[in-house]
Amino acid sequence: MADAPIILVVDDDDDARLIVAHLLEREGYRTRKAASGPEALAIVRTEPVDLVLLDVMMPEMDGFQVCSALRELEPGKTLPIILLTAWDDMDARLGAMHHGASEFLTKPVNRHELSARVKAQLHIRALAAQLDAVERRLEEVRREADPARR
Repeated sequence: MADAPIILVVDDDDDARLIVAHLLEREGYRTRKAASGPEALAIVRTEPVDLVLLDVMMPEMDGFQVCSALRELEPGKTLPIILLTAWDDMDARLGAMHHGASEFLTKPVNRHELSARVKAQLHIRALAAQLDAVERRLEEVRREADPARR
């Protein structure tokens, strides 16, 4: 479990936050919880997080604002962000994508869909990390082969 991905669950509703975290923990993930956007931003700035599940309707900062702010942070630039909302219309989906969301799920959350979307986003993140590593290694080989690049 120590190597399990860490998922940050952000929701101002205590019950919703605990239920989603519990579903994820039953799947073997580690969770962190935040009750507000500013709390979520503070966690991402200081702790490792592999994915964020973010409610849209929150006071102080809504999920769209938090999503945009996360994308401004270095650790948040490539962080998968799944927005959770009761809205299921095209404007909400487009707004989510415009603010940098990776995925969009409607409430109430279906545990099977949640599990599938989380796994997919974590897989995409792992593939991107592998690609970055290959590109870095390729650049090292090019530098070693071409003294002019050193």
